[in-house]
Parts: sequence; structure tokens; C-alpha cells
Amino acid sequence: MTTQQPRAKAAVRSSLAQKLAQFVTLSPAEAEVLEDLQSTTRVVRHSREIISQGRRYDALLVMVEGIAVRYRILRDGRRQVLNIALPGDLVGFPACFFESAPYAISALTETVLGCIPFRALACLFERHPRLATALFWSFSAETAVYIEHLTDVGRRTALERVAHFLLELMVRFQSIGLGDARSFPMPLTQELLADALGLSVPHVNRTLRQLRDDDLVRIEAHRVIVNDVEALSALADFDKSYLGRLRPLDLFDAVGAGGVAALQ
Repeated sequence: MTTQQPRAKAAVRSSLAQKLAQFVTLSPAEAEVLEDLQSTTRVVRHSREIISQGRRYDALLVMVEGIAVRYRILRDGRRQVLNIALPGDLVGFPACFFESAPYAISALTETVLGCIPFRALACLFERHPRLATALFWSFSAETAVYIEHLTDVGRRTALERVAHFLLELMVRFQSIGLGDARSFPMPLTQELLADALGLSVPHVNRTLRQLRDDDLVRIEAHRVIVNDVEALSALADFDKSYLGRLRPLDLFDAVGAGGVAALQ
């Protein structure tokens, strides 16, 4: 169901716009364009699919409210969790660029999504190049997350995988104001955590118990509490710079002022 929701527009200003502000200072006109692009929203209930693997999509979706999980299902039903989508994330990338979506996304909570038509996204590069490039920059930040997840599955031990993944979630929740210095909500079941890290559910259970016994992490009432951030970071070899430390878009300030000719 598609609805017009003023509350969703306000949330976009504090999530996606705030995220893009890491790369470029948006002008009032660009901020207004970003808001208008997502003026059409839809609500997806808990456990419902937002994107179905194998289907065609012609819009970029923005998480305005709620939490979702991105995953791929193999023919025999096995599932690989790829990432967790939080407010401000562009969850329709890269599905909208393929003939059919290579993965699925399901809502872990009730979610509100802003819908940017593919046609409108393409027009951004001609009419608002700085804004379009900021969106492109944010895609690069997501790629860095996938690099770490690949490293998790390929080289890190089970203890390192769980520790690194929990620290990543903590930093991401902090960046949108949903986590504090040592705690954050835990949106995943142990089954989903196992599917994200290439482990069995019993292995995840044992690993979490070891982290608790070592007085590093505990989970209470669906909330993760990190007792010793420094020790857990050392265990996981965790460096949070990949979650947001990108080059600023000063190059495209020149593009915005003089167009492509300014680069020649």
C-alpha cells in the first residue's frame, strides 16, 4: 500500500540527509529535492518482504523508519544474510539496476519506505549532479561493509566474527541516534546472526556465551550491552573507519560550479 506520510518526510531529513551530509553540504534546494524525491512512501509490516528475489524493480527504496534484513536464498532453501538495513539506508541498491533483484529484503519491524522512481534517480545526474554524486558516494560506503562481511566469513574465527559484527551494529545504531556509547537494540535472532556469519545456531550460542563469560558482551531484553569496547575491538581487530570515513565531495563542488568543463 502506498500512502503520503508527512512524518516520513521529517524522518528522511534526519536520516538520509544526515547521512549524505558526511560527503557534501546540501544546499536548501538540494535538500528540498531529496525530500520531494521520497514524498511517496509505503508501509511494510513486520516479516513481510520489501523486495523479492528474482523480481524486477524500477525504484530505489530508502529506509525511513524501521529495520530490515537483506538476504539471498539458495535453491535448497539455505539463506545467507547480506546486511541489515537501518533508517537512512538505500535498500533498493543495486536491485533496481538489474533485470531482476539478486536478493530479497524483509522487514524485521514495521517499516516506512521512501520510493525514488528509477527515472527520477537517472534525472538527478543531469539536474542535480552534487546530490546524485552524494548518493553514489553512499553506495561506496555500503560496499565497504560487504568487504568486511566477506572477510568475516572467509578469515575471521567465530569469536572474531561475532565480536566484529556486534561492534559494526553498535556504530551504525549510534550514527542514527538509536544506540549509546555501549549498547544498542538487537534486531536479529540467533538464527539470523548465524546466517549472516556462516555459522550454525549452536556455534553462535556458544560464542555469545563465551563473550558473556569473558565479561565482554551481554544481551538483555533484546539489547546488546558491550562491557568493554576497547577489549572487544582488540579481539575483533575492529576499525570503525570503514563505516563512514570517506573523502569529502570537494571535487564535485567544482563540478557544481562549472560543470564538466571545470575538470578539463
